[in-house]
Amino acid sequence: MLFDAELLPWSLKAGPMIREQYASVAAAATSALPAASRVLQAAVDRGVDVTDLLARTQHRASNAEAYRDSHRRYSQPVSGLDGVQLAPFQLLASEGASQLGQDHSWHLAIADRLAAADEELIRRTRHIDVDLTSDESEAAATTWWEDLTNAGGEGMVVKPVAGLVRGTRSLAQPGIKVHGDEYLRIIYGPDYLDPTNLVRLRDRDVGHKRSMALREYALGVEAVERFVADEPLWRVHQAVFGVLAMESEPVDPRL
Repeated sequence: MLFDAELLPWSLKAGPMIREQYASVAAAATSALPAASRVLQAAVDRGVDVTDLLARTQHRASNAEAYRDSHRRYSQPVSGLDGVQLAPFQLLASEGASQLGQDHSWHLAIADRLAAADEELIRRTRHIDVDLTSDESEAAATTWWEDLTNAGGEGMVVKPVAGLVRGTRSLAQPGIKVHGDEYLRIIYGPDYLDPTNLVRLRDRDVGHKRSMALREYALGVEAVERFVADEPLWRVHQAVFGVLAMESEPVDPRL
């Protein structure tokens, strides 16, 4: 069987990036900004009109502390394989057959059976069904996501119930990641939630990234179908290397 699964904890595969990028930024910011705030406060006490600058610096210092706390929340130490888990969410293929056409509920039922068989290694993928014609159902899903992310969860992936869905031009996008605020603070920096920063981020053109994601998905589907059809390995590698080549394209990796 060939599964698609998330390797946990997140820090296991992102350890160097956490140490070299996130932790270093947090250490510098939480040292420099409080010190700057103290100097500015002393200037205000002496009658110098830097009140606005002091307020902005204190706000940035608070954001830096939130950034530090956020990246620490997702940094879980492990020893060897102790604490390492897999969270499967899709059975790509079984002997001689692609399972990509099965609906998502079927895949999650398989994942639940795996979790029941080995709760230490396999983490159950939590999920909620949403009826897009119901405001109440959408509100319940929003609350579910908020509770998940407020409790330290990374976020969720919104997926159609149907398996492979073909539109008029291409395959439909198989899923959209919806991360929580604090996880996105790690990716986009301490000041992520400031209104001016959010306006700038919302103004980005993500069309190229979306197009590449769909093409990578189509190549992945082709690789699975060639593999289960027992085609020569070089034929499978054609599609796989196509995905790897697209991954090297210069696109903002945060998208």
